[in-house]
Amino acid sequence: MNPLLEAFNTPFETAPFSKIENKHFKPAIEKAIELARTEIDGIVNNTDAPTFSNTIEALDYSGKLLDSVSHIFYNQNSAETSPEIQQIAQEISPLLTEFGNDIGLNEDLFKRVKAVYENRNNLDLTTEQQTLLDRKYKSFVRNGANLNATQKDELRKIDKELSQCSLNFGENVLAETNKFELLITDEKELAGLPDGVLEAASATAKAKNKEGWLFTLAYPSFIPFMTYADNRKIREQLYRANATKSCKGDDLDNQEIVLKIVELRFKRANLLGYKNHAHFVLEEQMASTQKNVLNFLNDLLAKSKPIALKEHQELTDFAHSLVFEGELQAWDLAYYKEKLKQKLFSLDDEMLKPYFKLENVIEGAFIVASKLYGLQFEEIFNIDKYHKDVKTFKVTDKNTNELVALFYADFFPREGKRNGAWMTSFNNQYIQNGVNNRPHIINVCNFTKPTETKPSLLTFNEVTTLFHEFGHALHGMLANTVYPSLSGTSVYRDFVELPSQVLENWCYEEDSLKLFAKHYKTNEVIPMDLIEKIKASSTFMEASNIVRQLNFGLLDMAWHTTEPEKIKDVIKFEIEATANTQITPVIDGVCMSTAFSHIFQGGYSSGYYSYKWAEVLDADAFEYFQENGLFNEEIGAKFKEFILSKGGSEHPMELYKKFRGQEPDSNALLKRAGLLETV
Repeated sequence: MNPLLEAFNTPFETAPFSKIENKHFKPAIEKAIELARTEIDGIVNNTDAPTFSNTIEALDYSGKLLDSVSHIFYNQNSAETSPEIQQIAQEISPLLTEFGNDIGLNEDLFKRVKAVYENRNNLDLTTEQQTLLDRKYKSFVRNGANLNATQKDELRKIDKELSQCSLNFGENVLAETNKFELLITDEKELAGLPDGVLEAASATAKAKNKEGWLFTLAYPSFIPFMTYADNRKIREQLYRANATKSCKGDDLDNQEIVLKIVELRFKRANLLGYKNHAHFVLEEQMASTQKNVLNFLNDLLAKSKPIALKEHQELTDFAHSLVFEGELQAWDLAYYKEKLKQKLFSLDDEMLKPYFKLENVIEGAFIVASKLYGLQFEEIFNIDKYHKDVKTFKVTDKNTNELVALFYADFFPREGKRNGAWMTSFNNQYIQNGVNNRPHIINVCNFTKPTETKPSLLTFNEVTTLFHEFGHALHGMLANTVYPSLSGTSVYRDFVELPSQVLENWCYEEDSLKLFAKHYKTNEVIPMDLIEKIKASSTFMEASNIVRQLNFGLLDMAWHTTEPEKIKDVIKFEIEATANTQITPVIDGVCMSTAFSHIFQGGYSSGYYSYKWAEVLDADAFEYFQENGLFNEEIGAKFKEFILSKGGSEHPMELYKKFRGQEPDSNALLKRAGLLETV
C-alpha cells in the first residue's frame, strides 16, 4: 500500500509523513500522472460542445492528486533531502516535464480551449472566470500549442534538458554548501565573535565529533563570522569559499550548466516566437517588457549609486580611522558596517538578540496577523511532520472560529536543507462543489539554532526574514478563489513580493515591537531607546543595499536578454554585466551566477527585479497604513480582501487600485529609504 495514493485518514487530511518512505514517491507520481491523463482524456473525448464548465473548469480542477504528491516531494527535496531523494528527483523530473508537455501540446485539448476562448464575448463570465479563460488560452499558446509537429518535439527536448539542468544546478550548490567546513582550534582567532556565535560553533563541532569551533556556509554561521570576526584573513577565507561556490572547475562546477540553461531558455523563447527569455517571461508580468524593467533598474541605479559611493567613502574613512590601511574588500564590508553602525547608533545585533527569542517573534507575527486580518493561531501536536524541528499550527477566523489554514514552520538549518528562506504549500485553496478547501502552508527558513544555554535568539535581519516569509504564508492562508490555478501566490512574479515585503515594515514600528520584543530572561519589553535606534538605523547604508539588489537584478536581465553565442566565459560575462553596480574591487575567481539559485533553480529568471518593483508597491501600501493607523482594521480588511484573498483572479494593478484607491507612488520607495531629498 502506498500512503500517498490513499485517502489521507489524518487530522485535516494532512500529509501522513510518518508513513511515507522514499520508495513511495516515484510510484505515486507515476500513478498520479496516469490518473491525471485519464481526466484529460475525459475532457478531450467529451462529445458535448466545448463550454467553460466542461473544458476550462474541468482542466483547472484536474490533476489534484499529482499536485499533492508533487508538492510533498519537492518540499522534501528542498528541506530534507538526501542522495536517495535527489536520485528520485532525477527520475521524477523528466516524467513531470513530459506530462506537462503532453497537456500543453495536446492539439485536441487546445481546440476545445480555443473554441471557448473565441466565444468568450458571448459568455456570461465572472471576472475570475474571464481571467482563468485568458490564462488557460495563453498558457497553451505560450507553451507551444501553435507549433508544428517538428517544433513540438524540439520543445519537449528543450524542456526535458532544462528540467535536468536545474536539478543538477541545485544539487551542486547544496553539495558545495555542505562540503565546506572551517574548523578553528586556536581561540585567539575567534576574537570579536559574540559568545552566542561561539557557543553555536562549538555545538556544531561537537555534533561532528570535532574539537574546537566549526563554521560553515549556512547563513547563521557565515553571516555572524563575516560581521564580527576581527581576523581578516579568515574572513577572506570564508568569503572566498562562499563566493566561489560551484565555480572551481571541479565536479560541482556549475559554469557549463549556467551556459546550457541560458542557451536552452533562449532557444525555447525563439521557438515560441519571442526575442529572448526575458521577452517571453515579462509578457505575463506587471512590468510587461524588458525595456520597462531595464529603465526601472537603471533609473533607480542612477539615483542610488552616487549616494552609495558617498556611503562607501564614509565607511572607508571610518575603517582608516581604526588603523585599517588600503582599500576595503568585499570581506571587510559587513565587519566595518557593523562597527560604524555601533558608533553612529550605539546599536548592534548582540544588543537586540535577547529581545528576539524565536518563539516570541513567531507570536509577534501571529499577533500582527490577528490585529490586521482577524486570525488566531493555535499550535497543534496531532499532525505528522517530516522533521522533528517543524512546528504545526491551526489557523482560524477569530470571529467565526472557522478553519482558515494549517501552517507548518521549519526554522533551523541542517545538512539536508538548502540555504535561504521560502514559502510553499502542501495543499492549495480552491472552491469546488460548494466546498472551500483550505490550504496547508509552510515556511522554511535557516535561523540561529538554540544552544545548551540559550534559546534561538534572532538577529534583526532574521526577524525581518521571518516576517517576510510569513507575509507570503498569509497570502497562501487567506486565499479565497474558486480556481486552484488562481489561488494564493499564483500571481505575477513582480506582484507576489508585495504581501511579504509590506509585512516587514511592522518590524520597525514601536506599536508592533512592544507586542513581542521581550527579553528572553526578564520578559522586559524592548526599551524605547532601542526602538528609536532600530528606526534611526533602518536606512543605514540603504543606498548601498539598493545598489547590491540592482546588481542581482541587472545580472539576471543580462543573462536572459543576451544572445548566448556571445557569452563565452561565465565569470567575465558577470563582471561586464554588473560593472555599473560595482562599489568594491572585483575579486578574481568569484562568481555569483554559479550559485544564483533564484534564477537558475527557482522561478525568478528574468524576474529578480521584482523584489525592487514590489518594494515600490509595499512602500506605498505601508504609507497608507501609517497615515491611518498601524493596525487600522478597515485598511487591514481592504488589504485582505483585494490583495491577500484574490490571488491571481484579477490583474494586479486593478487589485492594487481597489485596495489603495490609486496607482502606487513611484517615489514612495525613495522616500522610505531616506534618499528622496538628496536625489
